[in-house]
Amino acid sequence: MSVSLALACVWVVLASAVAMGPRRFHWPAALMLAASGIPLLGWVTWENGAYWGLGCLIGGASILRWPLIHVARRIAGRATP
Repeated sequence: MSVSLALACVWVVLASAVAMGPRRFHWPAALMLAASGIPLLGWVTWENGAYWGLGCLIGGASILRWPLIHVARRIAGRATP
């Protein structure tokens, strides 16, 4: 297993641990996970190919689905208060 895939697995475990934590840490942790996940996704894609990159993208989007939903709503102009 390559180093990038190992770090992607660590990222998933860390995201799962954050999800089990108190709700007040979810949004700051989601921002940190997104900030670290985007370069990690690029590294996985570069080192292992497009299929592994797509798989990691789908996995990351499933973990960070609520921040993605809120961003999509804000872009569409239907922001929730």
